[in-house]
Amino acid sequence: MASEWLMEEHIPVHIAVIMDGNGRWAKQRGLPRLAGHRAGTENIRAIVSECSQIGVRFLTLYAFSTENWNRPSLEVQGLMQILSEFIDRETQTLHEQNVRLRHLGRLEGLSERLRRKVHNAVELTKQNSGLTLAIAFNYGGRTDIVDAVRAIVEEGVQPQQIDEQLISEALSTHGMPDPDLLVRTSGETRISNFLIWQCAYSEFWFTPVFWPDFRPEHLRQAIRDYGQRERRFGGLTEQG
Repeated sequence: MASEWLMEEHIPVHIAVIMDGNGRWAKQRGLPRLAGHRAGTENIRAIVSECSQIGVRFLTLYAFSTENWNRPSLEVQGLMQILSEFIDRETQTLHEQNVRLRHLGRLEGLSERLRRKVHNAVELTKQNSGLTLAIAFNYGGRTDIVDAVRAIVEEGVQPQQIDEQLISEALSTHGMPDPDLLVRTSGETRISNFLIWQCAYSEFWFTPVFWPDFRPEHLRQAIRDYGQRERRFGGLTEQG
């Protein structure tokens, strides 16, 4: 149910978030980068709760990109450990809150133990009917499109049968609506290979706030701004 501070019709169905600025948040405090990533992971809980309360149906979080493998090996290993800990710590609670978990991206490159944890979390929550929380981990927008096209070709689909709907259904986000609102923290103003097909008509909202400091009130401000925008999807409105 939407909160009283905004009309229900202005609540985005799907919000996507690029959780940026963890490393810089840690650096400002004289902490190692992984401390920032851990703080960022802790922050997910409050944002998930807020989205559930105000009636957002889908929340997609960009946690680890296909390009992030180029980071120092110790940081990559630490990020894998943080994901593993997140699954161990949060899955049962999310399940009890009726949250459905989804993984976006490739499982290749993850350890067998971590792949199993991801699979088990998704299976445990797949019948839940509340907020869908999609974690984009080892995800890249271009890779997603390449994988979709390969799957279509492997099925023997004729070129003239391929259309936008078919490609959308072959992407890792199949069954999910495209994001209405994309939020990026930390002051960067690019989408960094995140949901590049799906965000064709998304509204963007950028904030200088680092992800560990991004609070529900920041999310509410993003949604307020979104609610004041006029979405035309390439067409015209009565105002022109």
